Amino acid sequence: MNHALHFFDKKQIFLIMAEQQDKKLDIELNAEVAQGHYSNLQIVQHSSSEFVVDFLQLMPGIPKAQVRSRIILSPIHAKKLLYALQENISRFEQTNGKISDNTANNYTIINPLGKA
Repeated sequence: MNHALHFFDKKQIFLIMAEQQDKKLDIELNAEVAQGHYSNLQIVQHSSSEFVVDFLQLMPGIPKAQVRSRIILSPIHAKKLLYALQENISRFEQTNGKISDNTANNYTIINPLGKA
């Protein structure tokens, strides 16, 4: 199975499309999912068989965060997501300039739920 990254210039949205010979995967995006969820905090956990990524929304001054979405990935798909994000960030920075993040190496390892 070949995988190709397809980039859309206006929004820098990526899709990973699986191709089997000459057939392409038809991807459906309904209106509810297309709305998306805002996330300003992510928690990543893993076990020997999967990665769990929780996307949370943390409001200023409120000490409680709400999980907006949870994505569970196999290790190989987590790595493919990493590569796709790296490629998109690189393209974004080429167009818009370097993303400034003075906390890039200053993150806290937390495990609020135990092992994934």
